[in-house]
Amino acid sequence: MKAPTAINKRGTKVYLDGYTFDSQKEADFYQHFIKDCGFVYRVHPRFVLQPLMPIEGTAKMSQVAYTPDFVVFDEYKDMMHVYDVKNSFGAYGIDTGNRLRFKWFTAMFKIPVEAVVVRAHDFKTIAQGVTKPLNEKAPLIRRDVNYRWQEATAY
Repeated sequence: MKAPTAINKRGTKVYLDGYTFDSQKEADFYQHFIKDCGFVYRVHPRFVLQPLMPIEGTAKMSQVAYTPDFVVFDEYKDMMHVYDVKNSFGAYGIDTGNRLRFKWFTAMFKIPVEAVVVRAHDFKTIAQGVTKPLNEKAPLIRRDVNYRWQEATAY
């Protein structure tokens, strides 16, 4: 069952296994690479990056939250991967607001967000905001989530 949404104007929500995905690509990533990955995972967990903050008497600054598409945990229950499914790695797929939240998340939780572009039989991933040598700009191509995020460092 699919229904149009205001949040995702170019697509429709996809309902699968009790989860609501913002796009078919996100649902495909879940179905092919997350669902049976062998690790504990969470779909759309919410992280508060800045709590609601009172300012000037009765005014308040709203909280800032980030909800990645998927978080995969290792055998020690530490975050192994924080995934955000995108259409591309360019400015169209990852805008400045995304980049800022990704950096904020990384600063707080000490693990970068990995942008993911889903393909037919694999996915490309880059860890956002993490430097690496200029001659290694190509995204990491994977068929599973059993790797270290350090292998997917972004440019």
